[in-house]
Amino acid sequence: MEQVDHERIRDVGPDRAASEWLLRCGAMVRYHGQERWQKDYNHLPTGPLDKYKIQAIDATDSCIMGIGFDHMEGLEYVEKIRLCKCHYIQDDCLQRLSQLENLQKSILEMEIISCGNITDKGIIALCHLRNLKYLFLSDLPGVREEETIIQAFKTALPFLELKLHLK
Repeated sequence: MEQVDHERIRDVGPDRAASEWLLRCGAMVRYHGQERWQKDYNHLPTGPLDKYKIQAIDATDSCIMGIGFDHMEGLEYVEKIRLCKCHYIQDDCLQRLSQLENLQKSILEMEIISCGNITDKGIIALCHLRNLKYLFLSDLPGVREEETIIQAFKTALPFLELKLHLK
């Protein structure tokens, strides 16, 4: 159920379509102006389509993978993404994410934890998220060049708070 349904995105809007994809994969979303995380696909709020804008994504233990990342293209208000124990996430997912213009503007915080298929290449791509303020990296065995990463982010994003617990 990973294939992107472009008609669905057109019919219900990018936030709703992305919410459906994320929840189907076991992730959670939080909308602007709401405290509560949405995790039940059957209880996604209905109502005006432009009312619910995804502010945060928590993909802990989810099965999201690269092919679904096209769902992210129309999202304009995502400020925080947490990828934890996402076994299907690879460098190309992070590269795709960091190429999306909307997300380059909106993302402020990212956490990437225990995603075994991510390497230095994927992490360095996140330098394109030009408003990123906080990046937490933990338990990423594929990431080897800690110093290179620190330098790359210092240069690209001097105001970024970077926390590394790679070992």
